[in-house]
Amino acid sequence: MHVDMDAFYASVELRQRPDLVGRPMIVGGATRGVVLSASYEARAHGIRSGMSVAAARRLCPTLVSLPPRMEDYSAVSRSVMAVFDRFTPVVEAASIDEAFLDVTGSLRMFGSAVAIGEGLRAAVADEQQITCSVGIGPNKFVAKLASQACKPDGLLEVPADGVVEFLHPLPVERLWGVGEATAQKLHRLGLRTVAELAHTPEETLRRAFGPHAGSHLARLAWGRDERVVVGRAPERSIGSEHTLAADIVDPVQVRRELLRMADRTATRLRRAGVLGRTVTISLRFADFTTLTRSGTVPGPTDVTEEIYAQAVALYARLGLQGVRIRRVGVRVEGLVERTEAYRQPELTEPDRGWREAEAAIDAATRRFGPAAVQRAVLTRAPEEAGRPQRRTEQVAEGATSRRHGPAADRREDPRQPA
Repeated sequence: MHVDMDAFYASVELRQRPDLVGRPMIVGGATRGVVLSASYEARAHGIRSGMSVAAARRLCPTLVSLPPRMEDYSAVSRSVMAVFDRFTPVVEAASIDEAFLDVTGSLRMFGSAVAIGEGLRAAVADEQQITCSVGIGPNKFVAKLASQACKPDGLLEVPADGVVEFLHPLPVERLWGVGEATAQKLHRLGLRTVAELAHTPEETLRRAFGPHAGSHLARLAWGRDERVVVGRAPERSIGSEHTLAADIVDPVQVRRELLRMADRTATRLRRAGVLGRTVTISLRFADFTTLTRSGTVPGPTDVTEEIYAQAVALYARLGLQGVRIRRVGVRVEGLVERTEAYRQPELTEPDRGWREAEAAIDAATRRFGPAAVQRAVLTRAPEEAGRPQRRTEQVAEGATSRRHGPAADRREDPRQPA
């Protein structure tokens, strides 16, 4: 069984914005960003995932664009995967919004694969208020094609004895691994449908595409796929990254973005119930080259301050001067379950510190939303980070207009608590 959420990011947003239902909308970054998800109304205008936001707006001037909220999408994804686990223990997450399920062992309990698929779709719709499409087949390849064929909000079963009838009328572009270049080569050979490909001698395909690719195409043309569904493995790393609306050069701005990414990563670690020891930063420059550096913290952590301290130390060691940066990322690896980790406290540690503060922040944001508690230094939108900075003096009633001494300096230091 292949389960694919319908326009996943867009569908999650529409739960909060029912006024946008029926209107063309996308989830995407700023003008320099790309479309991450498009509603079906937007797709009717030719808008697709991966397209630049600027190109999407040219296709549909009335398009509504919403910024992505990855934490929310990840939370919904985990809830959806938990629904899958109720029907079978063999679940392979292919991405944040799709998964393969081996339901062979569940048939006796639920009666049929169709009954499982319908029960699964109903549970997702009832609990998450979004829809999914379910394809059922004798293997992963056929199941995925079936889910694509019944989108959106549908279910299609292709029995083993109906694979050829389902598969052969399709264009060759529908086969896994057939991109634009391979499709053009197949067309030059006069092969446009899967049926035409299936009845081409395998030796001809091997000569045209090489031994491996030729045999692969021949097998898929008859619906043969020996891969098994592999249950989910534990996450090996958790991280966050952000492409800025404008390149930044100022080290103060870079450190601010490192703090922003460290904060997001630490929040995701706590939600997943894991700690990590290796911190990795990634910087993408204006010429699209990417540099990464890693370092290890003394003990497993999920605390923003500890992750940020390591990240900013890695950045400082690079000694970058006048280099334009367009993307910043922070990732934590070497994950262990929180219940399995032991952290040696230091003698000078206070009874309560950042760990307890962040636990309180998490509780507040779960109840009142992500904007309930924020670090003062991060309240400026990340898209503004590339704009020229001008320090302004804020005057409170009855206060002087200048700041002096160490206290003023601390307000400009991203490491200081809000």
